[in-house]
Amino acid sequence: MIPLLVLWAGLGQRQANATSLVAIIPIAIAAVPIYYFRAGAPQVDLRVALFLVIGSMVGAYIGARALKRIPERQLRIGVAIVMVLVGIKQVVLP
Repeated sequence: MIPLLVLWAGLGQRQANATSLVAIIPIAIAAVPIYYFRAGAPQVDLRVALFLVIGSMVGAYIGARALKRIPERQLRIGVAIVMVLVGIKQVVLP
């Protein structure tokens, strides 16, 4: 989502990162009833989800604080490196 926000929507790298994080909230809320209340057994492990929520909140707080200190160019390069590494991983280990 971040590259699309930068390239197509014309947002700056910081604003794209922040917007991406905020956009995850309604997506996750909409997914809960679909996966948890599905016919049969729920497909959500609430215990694991709790740890993910806690870790995500801590990580989002630390990331938002760090985002203020990282220069725009370095942030853009860092996001590009992560994207390339994820792409390579997807090709090598599908």
